[in-house]
Amino acid sequence: MEGVELLKKQYVLLFLILANLFWAGNYVFGKYVVAEMTPLQMTFFRWLIAVFLLFPIAHWIERPNWKEVWKEWKILLVMSILGIIAYNYLLYEALRFTTSLNAALVNSINPAFIVLFSAILLKEKIPLKNGVGLIISLLGVLLVLTKGQLQQIFQLDYNQGDVFMLLAILVWTFYSIIGKKLKTIPPISATAASVLLALVILFPFMMVSGFNPPLSQQAVLGILYIGIFPSVGSFIFWNVSLRHMGASRAGIYLNLIAVFTAILSLVLGKSITFVQIIGGILVFIGVYLTSQKEKNRENPVRKKGKR
Repeated sequence: MEGVELLKKQYVLLFLILANLFWAGNYVFGKYVVAEMTPLQMTFFRWLIAVFLLFPIAHWIERPNWKEVWKEWKILLVMSILGIIAYNYLLYEALRFTTSLNAALVNSINPAFIVLFSAILLKEKIPLKNGVGLIISLLGVLLVLTKGQLQQIFQLDYNQGDVFMLLAILVWTFYSIIGKKLKTIPPISATAASVLLALVILFPFMMVSGFNPPLSQQAVLGILYIGIFPSVGSFIFWNVSLRHMGASRAGIYLNLIAVFTAILSLVLGKSITFVQIIGGILVFIGVYLTSQKEKNRENPVRKKGKR
């Protein structure tokens, strides 16, 4: 039994690593694809590829009652607009102006943002350790945004791409909070339905976007990668991992996105600045502290009775 549990943990760890590696590729390869396609076109074709995989996989793994899924069309529509359309559009818009690593580092503050806005909107309490972590991670992102010149924080002279990335994680924060209401719908099925709604919304805009194929081989391979690996592979691996590991523990592994983005950037000949390294370290420390749950104080007598 211990051998089986160890093997299961190893597979969960592998799935978490692969999920974040694929997501990192979205930042790196998205930077190249956005040179030939607009953010709108990238968002549309990414999910057009993914939808043909998501529905069969959802039906095979989760076997949902699709009638029950579509009964929640209103909240699925909101999640579609926020998580499928707005987040991805803003992400690819950000990559037009900033580096893949900067975008990944700013995105690393996402778990802290979710904690902050859950406290504001859902009245959830923030323990002291989580609050300290939130401040540290914010400081790390500000270092990246100001290129180490914190005195320029109020000069409103930020890189346009970094600002788009901040807007993207703000949108994803609301998407994540709203998503908590979809407890009765399996996650892959909910994503598949949201993606289909997003494609219906985006289709008229695509018709007037002036898309001019053919694309280069590099762009074709890039959009195929984005449509398959981050859109489908990462999501499947992530949700399988969540079945065996708590969301807060798994959330710590999201920091690997920035790590893998940095490694891929170096392999492709991009440079990494000292400020990005320091800012990234602060973000990782802050998010780790923010994700820590407060331990409940137990009665010593009751605790002795536990085995």
